[in-house]
Amino acid sequence: MAHPTGLISSCPFRRCLLLAFAFFGLLSGAASQSQNPRLELLLHKGQNALAGGDFADGVSAFEEAQQLAPENLAVNRGLVLSYLHAGRLSDATNAGKRAVARWPNDAQLQHWLGLAYFKEDMNGPALEALKRSAKLDPSPFGIHFDIALVLLSQQQYSSAADELEKAIKLDPSDALAHVLLGRAYQNSNRTLQAIEQFQIALHVDPDLALAHYHLAFAYASLGRDTEAIAEYQKEIAHSPRNPAVLYQLGHSLLEIGDLKAASTYLHQAVELDPQNHDALYDLGKTFLLAGDAASAVTALRHAIELNPASPSAHYQLSRALEKLGQNEEAQHERQRFEELKKTQPASGGMATARSQ
Repeated sequence: MAHPTGLISSCPFRRCLLLAFAFFGLLSGAASQSQNPRLELLLHKGQNALAGGDFADGVSAFEEAQQLAPENLAVNRGLVLSYLHAGRLSDATNAGKRAVARWPNDAQLQHWLGLAYFKEDMNGPALEALKRSAKLDPSPFGIHFDIALVLLSQQQYSSAADELEKAIKLDPSDALAHVLLGRAYQNSNRTLQAIEQFQIALHVDPDLALAHYHLAFAYASLGRDTEAIAEYQKEIAHSPRNPAVLYQLGHSLLEIGDLKAASTYLHQAVELDPQNHDALYDLGKTFLLAGDAASAVTALRHAIELNPASPSAHYQLSRALEKLGQNEEAQHERQRFEELKKTQPASGGMATARSQ
C-alpha cells in the first residue's frame, strides 16, 4: 500500500529558506573579493533584506551589486538566492546557469541552481545540479535533504531513503527529515522502520504537522487500526479541517465497525473535499452496513461518477440496489463489477487497499 504523497507542502525549499548557511558563503566571498565600500554596503543590504523576508529589496540590492562587480562570486551567489526566494524562478535559473558556468566548482551555486530547477518542475536537471553540489561538498545536511525531496517527487523511495539517512547522520535532531525517511521506508515496504522514524520525529517535535497522520497510516497499513485511530485523533486536534486526515480516520473507524463515528468523519471529509471518491465510497459502504440503502446508493453513485473504473463501488452499489428491490439495476451494476474485475485483477473486486 503506497504511502500518501503531497501532504507535507512545506517540505520543498525549507532548507533553502534557512539562510544562515547562505550568509556565511556570501560574507566569505565578499571579504576575499571586495574593497569597494559601495559594494560592501549593497552586499550587507541584500543579506539583511533576505534575512527580513524582503525579497524584492534583496533582488534590487544584488542586481545593483552585480552591475558594480559582475565577476564577484558573493554577488552572484546573492543574486541567485534572492531570485529564488522572490519566486523569480526563470531569473534564478538563468542567473544560476551563468554563475555555474563561471564557477563550476562552487557547491552553493550548484545547490541553488538545483533548487531553482526543482521549483520549476525540472526534476532531471535539478537532480544533476544537486548531485554535483553534493560531490563538491557532501557535508551540509541540506544538500542530502533536498536531493531526497527530488527523489521522493520521482517516487524513487529507496534512493530517497539513502539520502535522508545521510542527512540524519549529519543532524539527527531534524524532525521533518525523520518523517520523510519514514515516508520513504513506508513506500519501500519497510513499514516497521517507517513507524520507528515517525515515532522519533514525534519525540523530537510532538507538534510537527502531519507526523501523527503518517504514523497512523503506517499502523493502519499493518491492520493495527486501534493504534491508527488514536494517532489520527491526535492529528485531528492539530488539523481539524484536513480532509485527508478526516477520511483516513473515518476509514479506520469503518474497519473496526464503529459505523456512527465513521459516518461523522467521512461526512466531514466529503464536505471539505467533494471530489474524494474514496471518502464517498466509504460513506456509501457505511450507510449500507448501517441499513440505510437509499443513502448508500446516493453516495456510491457519486463515487462512481468520480471514479467509474472502481470495481468495489459498483459491487457495493449492486448490493444497495438489491436491498431497495431494484434488481434490474443491481444486476447491471454486478455485471459492471465483473467486467472491471477482469481488467483490474490486482485491485479489483472487494479489494480493501486504500487508494491515495
